[in-house]
Amino acid sequence: MRILTAKQIKAVEERAFQNEFTEEGLMKCAGTACFNKIVKKYGDKVQSSKVAVFCGNGKNAGDGFVIAKLLCEIGVDAVIVIADKMPELREPLMYYNEAIENGVKSVCFDDYTFDCDYIVDCLFGIGFHGEPREPFPSVFDAVNSSGAVVISIDTPSGTDATTGAVVNAIQADYTIAISTLKYAHVLPPANEYCGEVTVVNIGIPEKYYDSNYALTITAADVKAGFIKRAKNSHKGSFGRQLNICGSYFMPGAAVICAKAALKTGVGLLECVFPKSVYPVMTSHLTQPIFKPVCENESKTISIGAMNDVTESLNRADAVAVGCGLGNNDDTQVITSQIIKNASVPVVLDADGINSVVPFIDIIKDKKAPLVITPHPAEMARLIGESTEYVQSNRIDTAKAFAKENECIVVLKGANTVVTDGRQVFVNTTGNAGMAMGGTGDMLTGMTASFIAQGLSPLQAAKSAVYIHGLCGDITAEELSQRGMTVDDMLLLLGALMSNFE
Repeated sequence: MRILTAKQIKAVEERAFQNEFTEEGLMKCAGTACFNKIVKKYGDKVQSSKVAVFCGNGKNAGDGFVIAKLLCEIGVDAVIVIADKMPELREPLMYYNEAIENGVKSVCFDDYTFDCDYIVDCLFGIGFHGEPREPFPSVFDAVNSSGAVVISIDTPSGTDATTGAVVNAIQADYTIAISTLKYAHVLPPANEYCGEVTVVNIGIPEKYYDSNYALTITAADVKAGFIKRAKNSHKGSFGRQLNICGSYFMPGAAVICAKAALKTGVGLLECVFPKSVYPVMTSHLTQPIFKPVCENESKTISIGAMNDVTESLNRADAVAVGCGLGNNDDTQVITSQIIKNASVPVVLDADGINSVVPFIDIIKDKKAPLVITPHPAEMARLIGESTEYVQSNRIDTAKAFAKENECIVVLKGANTVVTDGRQVFVNTTGNAGMAMGGTGDMLTGMTASFIAQGLSPLQAAKSAVYIHGLCGDITAEELSQRGMTVDDMLLLLGALMSNFE
């Protein structure tokens, strides 16, 4: 599914207006589609309730007037609440008059007593940016404290559709995006204000869209990347993965990464780790090839193990580096040598990323594709900015780094961003229960596993991110967001892969 900026969706609509649509016709289509979605979502509850449709003075108000009229026609006690002043545009006024003529009541915000069960937010559309002026901050606060179920049309009022910025905004329970997703639906902090998001088609034909948009990752995209396993396959048919992970203080990261690789179908897995980690690895895993190597005083892999690492590297189809690796002079040299010398794709995570921060240009010396999977703080260290900067510019930051360094960036967090510097994909699976140690190690193991099995690095990253989030969603549903663990997710992962065979 596409994700558009405010400017892009306006351009789509303008192309439609020039050919086969009128503004009032499209407004009616939008209002009708949103009405149908509200009734489908809330059913009989909304029909026996009081609904307040909050409208501003722009085009978004027209959608609200259409919704109010249609609600009234099915017997809903609907009222239009004018927040500031009446719209001056002809199209919204036309639908306002139709609503009033059909029995919808209208009241100014200052005179409204908030006697409603549902609020439909049509105060602002995609054109909002900056900071709201009065009376809108007061309106937002009143709506948010009303106790009513809040349904926002297109984007929650007060959110910036293009950047996801928020100063003060409506907190929606349900957001109905018109035609496509906008960046407010997937970027922080605006995505926190959207609640559940759904998209309605208002009839704009495909020919009015171009291809220069970010996309969401879908189950169909992911499934299309996996080929059916041949009957006469053997373990070599599904790739050999090398994990260079773990240290005395973080052995669990190596275990999680390994389990994720095995649960997602890699044929052979070799694990290189400091020798002191051997008891932990062998007590939790039986399937991999174990290669304990010499360690330094910090009990991380020693530079003296470089020959062993290189030997294993020459047998691999994909490499995962960094999970629990530790960050010191030895691991920095080892990581840089792997990046420079590997002839197969490398997935770089956690301390693998931290190890290259002091000499980031090493990434440009790679021979093979590189996938980096930073969380926002790691991304900030890579580019010399603050975490706040990264979070405020997630798409642009990831895309620019990927393009400059010719790598694939998986910028983790809510609505993880995957980009190769040209194409941008945003994930919509996952939940806050996954915000715990170990989930990133799991993602790394999955990504390298999919590459080893033959997926392109970009397709592997997209697939891993989507399945990883879906696994988290199902786990949270079965247990709880607070009570779920990475081990719970790993237990589910193997069975979940049946959806993609």
